Amino acid sequence: MARFDRILLKLSGQTLAGGASFGIDAERVRALASEIAEVARAGVQLGLVVGGGNFFRGVAAAAKNMDRVTADTMGMLATVLNALALQDALERQGVPARVMTALEMPQVAEPYIRGRAIRHLEKGRVVVFAAGTSNPYFSTDTAATLRALEIRAQLVAKGTRVDGVYDQDPLKYSDAVLFPEISYAEVLTRALGVLDGAAVALCRENQLPMRVFNLEQPGNILRVALGEPVGTLIRQG
Repeated sequence: MARFDRILLKLSGQTLAGGASFGIDAERVRALASEIAEVARAGVQLGLVVGGGNFFRGVAAAAKNMDRVTADTMGMLATVLNALALQDALERQGVPARVMTALEMPQVAEPYIRGRAIRHLEKGRVVVFAAGTSNPYFSTDTAATLRALEIRAQLVAKGTRVDGVYDQDPLKYSDAVLFPEISYAEVLTRALGVLDGAAVALCRENQLPMRVFNLEQPGNILRVALGEPVGTLIRQG
C-alpha cells in the first residue's frame, strides 16, 4: 500500500529525450508514463512538473545573447511541449491527465487554478503543471516546490540521472559519496547542485520533505510512493 496520498513529482526535461541530446524520444516517454500510471493506479494522487532542458538546451548558446526574461520565457514554453507529450502518453495508458499552465494558452491547456487542480487530483487525474511559475528567474525546481505546497502534497520527489544527493558530482568524481539522508540546511550550506537553493529553502520553511532519486532505474517512482528508502531524503535535521 502506498505511503503517500499525494506527491509532486519533478522530472527533468532531458529525461524525455532518452538517449538523444534534443527533443522527445517516444519510447522513453511511453516507458515513463507506464511507471507513472502504475503509481496512479495504486491510489496516489500525482502532480507532475517537467523541465524543458531537452528543447531549451538545444538553443542555449543563442539564449546567452538574449534578454534573460525572453530566454526564460522560451524555457517555460519548452515545458509546455513536454507536458503535452506526457499527457498524451498517460492517456494512452488509460490514466486521465490534465495539463495546467501558468501562462495562459486556452487553446492548448487549462490555466492553472489551484482549486481546480486539487479537484482534478481528487478525481484521480494526474495533473501536469507547465510553464513554471510564469515568472522569469525561477527554476522548475522552485515551481515544483511551489505547486507542491499549493496542492498540499506530502512529498516533493525529484527524478534525476544519479542515485540521489552526493557530496560532489558523481558523474565527474568516482569517489563521490551518496547521502541516504541530509538536512535542508546542509544541502544549502554545502551548495550541493542537484537542487535549486530557492526550492530547498522553500521546503525548509514549510517543512516539506524532498526525495531525490534515480529516474533511470525502472520501478523507482513506485518505490518512492511506497515510502521505500530510495535515493536521498531531505528533511529537517
